[in-house]
Amino acid sequence: MDTQQNTALTRALAEIPGPLPTSGVIHIAIPHTDRFTVVGNHLAQHPDLSCTAVGIAVRIQSLPQGAEVGIKALAAHCREGEKRIATALRELETLGYLQRLRERLPSGRVITRTVFCNQPTALLRPRRPAVAPPHTQAPAQAQAPTQAPNPAPAPAARPEQPMPPDQPEQPRLPAQCEPPAPETLAAPPAPPPPSFVTPTAPPPLFVPLVPPPTAPKPPPRPLPRPSEPAPELDRAATAFLSDLHRHAPQFTLSEDDVRRLVPGVAAWLERAARPDAIRHALTDDPPHPLKHPAKLLKYRLTELLPPPPPGIRDLAALARPRITVTPFQTCDACERAFRSPTPGHCRDCREDRSRAAQVPLGPSPALSSSS
Repeated sequence: MDTQQNTALTRALAEIPGPLPTSGVIHIAIPHTDRFTVVGNHLAQHPDLSCTAVGIAVRIQSLPQGAEVGIKALAAHCREGEKRIATALRELETLGYLQRLRERLPSGRVITRTVFCNQPTALLRPRRPAVAPPHTQAPAQAQAPTQAPNPAPAPAARPEQPMPPDQPEQPRLPAQCEPPAPETLAAPPAPPPPSFVTPTAPPPLFVPLVPPPTAPKPPPRPLPRPSEPAPELDRAATAFLSDLHRHAPQFTLSEDDVRRLVPGVAAWLERAARPDAIRHALTDDPPHPLKHPAKLLKYRLTELLPPPPPGIRDLAALARPRITVTPFQTCDACERAFRSPTPGHCRDCREDRSRAAQVPLGPSPALSSSS
């Protein structure tokens, strides 16, 4: 049996105007009447989105309001796994197509609203309300008869002359067929000119949390430098960077990279950072694979810069002894207040007690007289 030909496809190709291309795709565009979604080329041909992210975006855009678009809800209807769907949602969120907003309800419950925008760059442009077209005066002009610029004055009424007997009398036209009088040809009053009010741009209904890719990025922070440059710091920083590959082989730097990163390492050394601590802060837990080690070192040298060590005055303030205040105590004998670290007797009571203990007790007079 011979290969069957699709006559419908052949007929559709025959209806395409112009010559068909010899290579590439041929589009047969049949207009949709129901169940269709309009997708912009900025999404379908986005250079930074994967095909999975584009497909997930088209599926979300085709769903009705209030439909569940979480990872598990999409994985239940798609062949992709939860990891690929989560990665696609992160791509869409990075480029502004998808937004997740946390909102607190009047009852106190916190919910997360998922908002999908089919054209995120249009949110940054101010949108104005549609202005009604000016009132047309075509119907009024069509109804009003055309007025001559300078109408000729009406001729004076002539006295009726008797018709000759041999000439038949002409019939008179009815009132509705008679030509209008000159007074009826006056132009109708002109309508007042329409008042054009410049519409003010309403505030944006939705402010994207993630800036679009075209938004200007802040300039990067400069590499730190020592406050007092010294040749000793530069030599120590150069030796540190040149020897870094022995401890971390993935941080092999070129001569230009070492020259550019020397001021940052010198700033760390100036702040009394030990080489082992610097090496641990710069090379700990690098990304895999590490494509640009010099850029990672520059970022960490800038963002993880330790604070400067305290000065002599700050250390002197820390070493300054504190003044100890002796508390008040109440005397157990006379109940007077006195300062002492421990409770007991005041000074006068202690002296009286010491004098009383030093005076010897003599014999009584009765005993001496009897003897």
